[in-house]
Amino acid sequence: MWSDNETTEDLLGFKVHADLITEVVKDDALLPITIGVFGDWGSGKSSILKIASEQLDEQDDGTFVLYFNGWLFEGYDDAKAALLESIIKEFEKNQTFGANVKGKAKKLLKSVNWMRVLGLGFKKVALPAASAYLTGGVSLIPYLVEQFGSLKAEDIAEKLQGEESEEFLRSLLKDKEAEDKSMLVREFRDGFAELIEESKIKKLVVVIDDLDRCTPDRIIENLEAIKLFLNVEKTAFVIGADPRIVRHAIEYRFKPNHDGGDNDRIVDDYLEKLIQVPYYLPKLSDSEVETYISLLIAKRDLTGNSFQKVLDVFYSYRESNRYSVFGLSNVKDHLEKEEFEKLSIGLSSIPALAPIITQSLYGNPRQIKRFLNTFTLRKRLADIANITGFNDAVLAKLMILEYSELPLFKELYNWQITQEGMPSQIKELEGGCEDGTLSEKKERLETNYSKWTREKLIKWLSVDPKLQDVDLRDYFWISRDQISSSILGASLVPPIVKSLFNKLNQDSLPAKASKHIISTEVKILGESELPQFLVFSSSILKKNKNQKRLYDVFHYLIEEGVEGAEMYYKEALMNITNNGVEAAVGNSLKRINVSESFRQFLNDFFKDNKSPASKAYNLK
Repeated sequence: MWSDNETTEDLLGFKVHADLITEVVKDDALLPITIGVFGDWGSGKSSILKIASEQLDEQDDGTFVLYFNGWLFEGYDDAKAALLESIIKEFEKNQTFGANVKGKAKKLLKSVNWMRVLGLGFKKVALPAASAYLTGGVSLIPYLVEQFGSLKAEDIAEKLQGEESEEFLRSLLKDKEAEDKSMLVREFRDGFAELIEESKIKKLVVVIDDLDRCTPDRIIENLEAIKLFLNVEKTAFVIGADPRIVRHAIEYRFKPNHDGGDNDRIVDDYLEKLIQVPYYLPKLSDSEVETYISLLIAKRDLTGNSFQKVLDVFYSYRESNRYSVFGLSNVKDHLEKEEFEKLSIGLSSIPALAPIITQSLYGNPRQIKRFLNTFTLRKRLADIANITGFNDAVLAKLMILEYSELPLFKELYNWQITQEGMPSQIKELEGGCEDGTLSEKKERLETNYSKWTREKLIKWLSVDPKLQDVDLRDYFWISRDQISSSILGASLVPPIVKSLFNKLNQDSLPAKASKHIISTEVKILGESELPQFLVFSSSILKKNKNQKRLYDVFHYLIEEGVEGAEMYYKEALMNITNNGVEAAVGNSLKRINVSESFRQFLNDFFKDNKSPASKAYNLK
C-alpha cells in the first residue's frame, strides 16, 4: 500500500519542475515575485513544492524559507491575519535573529491584530472570533485579553456570542476604530521591509500549498494577505493550487452574473496582478505512468537501501532519457538476484496494466496511487480466498470501468450474474470493436449498445485482455463491496468537482446562469473529472431526493448535452423510484429535450400513473 502524502522522494521525474522554480527564485533580479504552480487535484504540486522548499532551504546564501499549508488556516477567525501572523512569528522565534528582529516582529503582530478587527468590521469579527476560540482554533480573543487585562478570555467569548456583541467589541476598540486602514497597511509593509533588512537575510521565500482545498472565503483571505507583500523587496511567494478553484473563489467574491464579459476580465486582472509567473504542470504520458507504477511497486517490494539504488539509477537514467519507460530491465544489474526475482513477480503485469490505467486515469498521480491501493487490496483478497487462475490485468480492466463508468460496470455485473459469469453481451461488444475505423465500430454497436459507443469505451473494449472468454464471477465477487457504490465513494472527490457542484446547486441561480456555468466550466472538465462530477451529483441527489434543485441541475446538464448526464441521471432515478420524485420534477422532465432512448426510459419509469410525479409527467 502507498501513502497519499506529499513527499520529497521523486518517483515522477518532477524534480526538473522543482529545479526550474528554484532557479527563478534564486535570481535576485526577478525579486519580488509571486509564482503560481498550477495543476489539477493530485497532479503532484505538493511534492514539487516540497522538493523546491528543501532545495532552497539547503542554500547557504541567506535564504529564509517558510512552508505553509493554506488548508490549516480553515479554523482561524481570519485566515488573512493568520497567515501574516504565522510569517512574522517565524522571524520572532528563529534563534539566529537578534533582539531587534524580535522587537520589530512583536510590533508587527500588533498591527496585524488591528488590521484584523478593522478589516473584518465589528459585525463580522465577533462570532467567528468566539467560535474559533471555543473550538480550539486561533482567535483574536487572546489578543483582546492582553490588551484589556481586566477581562477573561471566557467572558469575552461569551459576550461576543450574545446579541450585544457588536456594541461590546466597539466599546473595547472605540479608540482604534477611527484609525486609517490604509495607514495601517502602509505601516505594516514598511515595518515588514525593515524586519527583513534587520534580519540580514538575503531573501524570504514563502511557499503556500493546498490553497485549493480551502473555502472560497479562505482562499481570498490568503490571496489578500499575499497582496500585502507584493513589491516588498527580497520576497518570493510560491503558491500551489488548482487555478480553476482559485478563479471560482474570485468569482464568488465579486458575485459575477455568470454571463462572461467584464466579470471574466475582473478575474483575469486579479490573477495577473497577483501571479507574475504562472507555471502549469503537465499530465503524465503513457511511458511516465508505466515508470511511476514500476517505481511504486519497487518501493513496496524492496528494502530501503535496495530501493534507494533503484531511485539513484532512475535519476541518472532521466538525465539522459526523459521519454522512455524506466522498468525492470534498467535495474537488473543493480540488485541482488533474490531482490530482482521478487521485483520481477511484482512488475510482471505492469506492461499490460499501464495502458489500461493511463487510458482512464489520465496521468494523475494521486488517482493512480489510489487505484493501485484498491487493486492491491483486491488482489490480496483473491489470494486469501484461494481463487485460482486469477488474471491481474482482467481485474485492472474491470476496475477501470468501475472507476470511470459506474452504471455500465453495474450493467456488466447484472449481465454476468445471470449467465454464469460469461455474458453474451460482452462478446458482442468486443466483437463489434475488433477491426475497422472508430466510426465503423460505433455504427455496429449503436443499435443494441448505444451507451457503449463513446470513444473511451470503445478503446476500453478493444484493449487486451479480452473478457469474452473469462468467467467474471470471481472478479465481481472480490469487487462486491463496490457494486452498490463506487471507488470514488472511498476516495477524495477532487476540489474542482465539489466547487463546481456547489456553484450550480443554488436555488436562486437562474436557468440561463446555470447553463452558462455548465457550457463554460462543466463541459471542459477533464475526461476523468467529468464522470466524477456526474457520480458526485448523482450520489448527492440519491441522498437528498426531496431537493428539486438537484433534479434541475441534471436537467440543465442534459439540455446542454453533457456526455454521460442521461446515464447517471437514469441510474439515480432508478435508485430513488418514481414514488420518491416530486410532481414538479415529472412536469419538468416532460418538457426537457432528451434522447429517444431516455424518453423511452422515462415513459416506462412513470407508466404506473399513480405517483404525483407520474401523474404530472403523463398529464397531457
